[in-house]
Amino acid sequence: MTPSPRTSTLLAAATALALGLSSLAHAQQAPTVATPAATATALPEGVLRRDLARGVYEARYSQAANALFVASSEAAPDTKGGVIYRLDPLTLETRGQTHTDLRNFAIATDAKGETLYVTNSVERGLTAIDAVSGEVKGRLRFEDKASDGTYYGPRQVILDEASGTLYVGGVGAPGLIWVVDAATLTLRATIGDAGKWVTGLLLDPAAGRLYAANGDGEVLVIDTTTHAIQHRWTPGDGKEYLLLNLAHDPATHRLFVTDHSKGATVLVFDTRTGKVERSLPVGDSMGIKLHPERKALYVTHRDQGTVTELDADSYAVRRTWTLPPNPNSLEIAPDGKALYVTVKAPFNKDYTASALESVVRIPLE
Repeated sequence: MTPSPRTSTLLAAATALALGLSSLAHAQQAPTVATPAATATALPEGVLRRDLARGVYEARYSQAANALFVASSEAAPDTKGGVIYRLDPLTLETRGQTHTDLRNFAIATDAKGETLYVTNSVERGLTAIDAVSGEVKGRLRFEDKASDGTYYGPRQVILDEASGTLYVGGVGAPGLIWVVDAATLTLRATIGDAGKWVTGLLLDPAAGRLYAANGDGEVLVIDTTTHAIQHRWTPGDGKEYLLLNLAHDPATHRLFVTDHSKGATVLVFDTRTGKVERSLPVGDSMGIKLHPERKALYVTHRDQGTVTELDADSYAVRRTWTLPPNPNSLEIAPDGKALYVTVKAPFNKDYTASALESVVRIPLE
């Protein structure tokens, strides 16, 4: 079916943020259609690439199912709903599928990977899925509206397993964060005044903190007991930022935050002071993961079509993988021996995907 104008705008806003576009203006305009680079590019030995679907977003590894789950919005003409793909974590072959009536974007899991928590950004939903059986266990629909009268789009979701709490970031102005009971999928509380578009979320359980990035160039520091916003950290250099995703090294008190707007950098905050200690000149940056054992940072660069491995101490570039057209999100296998990357394609004028989108497995042994 053809999306309505309002649905197209919401979808564009959600997908634009997922891709790290630098302003809402980009989301409200029909994107330029570009011919995706061929996926048959030469890959280093051991690297696997699988063209999977139109509308691929986040991937999460489940130890309980021994599988890599990939959320897809199935962004194709005359298509309703989405799919959660269950892939073999070694070969990327499809082992199973859960077809959902809503389109899927972000995924969180519990520690064992028994339950998948999936956001449905366009249809303002949060869905719980049994990772082993593939059955839908429950759903919550959000009814909050932003200042322009449109519904908030749930983007990132993260689980605090100790308290059984899900935090879901709402895309809208002003942004908000929903606090959800993970067992019942009922709304416990809402954290408001969270800046324009809540994009990335990260938990620091030891400190009792939730970090949230937003389109106003802020990192919010939230007390997970009271849900009060304690601090609003900014780069403090007067530049415009649209902060996206986060990684944390508690041993060195460093919080890494990506930017895909004018800053085009990875900011390194000191979590003791809230000050930026470094701005890494790596270019446009979106997805980020820290591998503590390897002392490595992995970063996706949408515009450059690459993924880089940085030394987490010196910030020197160790390796670069070329994965056109648009590397998106990252996942590290629980044993630390593989990095998974989702790769998107440009949008058509109706916001469907212009080509099949991919999943890549990079061995880290």
